[in-house]
Amino acid sequence: MKPFTYLFLLFISFPMIVATYSTPALAQQMKENKELDVRVEKFLKSHRNQWYDMNIPESDGKLLYDIIIKNDYKNAVEIGTSTGRSGIWIAWALSKTGGKLTTIEIDESRHNEAVKNFREAGLADYIDARLADAHELVPELEGPIDFVFHDADKDWSTKYFTALDPKLAVGGCFTVHNVHRNYGYGGTHEFLQYVQKLPNYQTTVDESGAGVSISYKKSK
Repeated sequence: MKPFTYLFLLFISFPMIVATYSTPALAQQMKENKELDVRVEKFLKSHRNQWYDMNIPESDGKLLYDIIIKNDYKNAVEIGTSTGRSGIWIAWALSKTGGKLTTIEIDESRHNEAVKNFREAGLADYIDARLADAHELVPELEGPIDFVFHDADKDWSTKYFTALDPKLAVGGCFTVHNVHRNYGYGGTHEFLQYVQKLPNYQTTVDESGAGVSISYKKSK
């Protein structure tokens, strides 16, 4: 084959080659539900200034949403539902990946309010909301889990992590709210120091909102 002909064939086949080797990324197409998107967006907008009870800021909700979408996570756990703002952002992302959230709240009034909000936002089918003591329930959860958001009693951060670490899939992510690089309260700083020393985890801290530690599990 003449060199020119070979180069020409290689040139015209290059897009096909790229498409072939990009299949895994392309295969992770998100499930589109425009009607649900409109409903969730409308709910979040109408409730924007009504999240008073230990809920996350909107920027942190968007952060959690983006992490789940980016990594195509499907099996999520939330420790500390409050009245549901973070759960809505997490479940909204999971509605696109085909996943489901298990969220745990110990306070009955907050749990009931969250369930109401999940239903109103149209996300109830993507959430298993449990009224329970996370100290007891978390160790009993079955794996594999690929995403965790902890926003409950911060002095138990390390205990929750060690309970879920064996069940967290490689490539999975463990996030904790109200974590900052240089200071902390209620055990968050001790947790950050602990997880940063683990060789099989890569941990960063996003301080654009109220502070979120993001720990990716690289290996068992």
